[in-house]
Amino acid sequence: MGARLGQHFLFDPRLLARIADAAVPGPDASVLEIGPGKGTLTRQLARRARTVVAIEADRRLAADLEERFAGSNVTIVTGDALRVPWPAADVVCGNIPYQITSPLIERALTPPRPRQIVFLVQREVAARLAAPPGSAAYGALSAGVQLVADVEQLFSVRAGAFRPPPRVESAVVRIVPRPASELPDAADHDATRRLIRAAFQRRRQQLQRTLREAWDVDGEVAADLLAALGVPATIRAEMLSAAQFLALARSLPRV
Repeated sequence: MGARLGQHFLFDPRLLARIADAAVPGPDASVLEIGPGKGTLTRQLARRARTVVAIEADRRLAADLEERFAGSNVTIVTGDALRVPWPAADVVCGNIPYQITSPLIERALTPPRPRQIVFLVQREVAARLAAPPGSAAYGALSAGVQLVADVEQLFSVRAGAFRPPPRVESAVVRIVPRPASELPDAADHDATRRLIRAAFQRRRQQLQRTLREAWDVDGEVAADLLAALGVPATIRAEMLSAAQFLALARSLPRV
């Protein structure tokens, strides 16, 4: 049942408590949980939060959860978390299926954004999310998320803490969206995401060449645009921060 949907259930009570402590900022918080599974994390979240809405794709698990949490501060929604509407919440949290980590993070960062997102993910994904520019793990996912949020890798979780154990190690990551006043508007955000994707699709080539090929920018102009960021024309995508990608996107023709 769980394996069919890519779920690995975490049962260690100490780790569950640590995740809930990291996720819930106070007793008045509202929480949206993705993939509650058998409700082990749900129970910990419910003890700390005002309300919990939990979205579960497996109908049998959802029915069990509805019975278990009847009359409590937990509401169960049966459905695919990538398809059903999400209620506004202070926190988005969950032990999420690893094969849909990226689209779930993108959904969680779609306005209206929560105060914070705490996900249990594959350890390599957590490293990519938190990676600084210039590091081996830094890529399109890193820059795209860091464009709108600050990311912190909190702690690792061994495979043996799950049933069934996954084939990879896991980690808990906290993503905190920045205030709306500090964020790019929708047009700048979309343009920057397009630039990030194009740059990392060509990550082995210099950004100057990427701008020539993808934006039809003259080579000398491209070098000047990069110089305005304080970087050489020979720079590659993995060396640019999200803020620099934003500044560069704002100077490019919209395509």
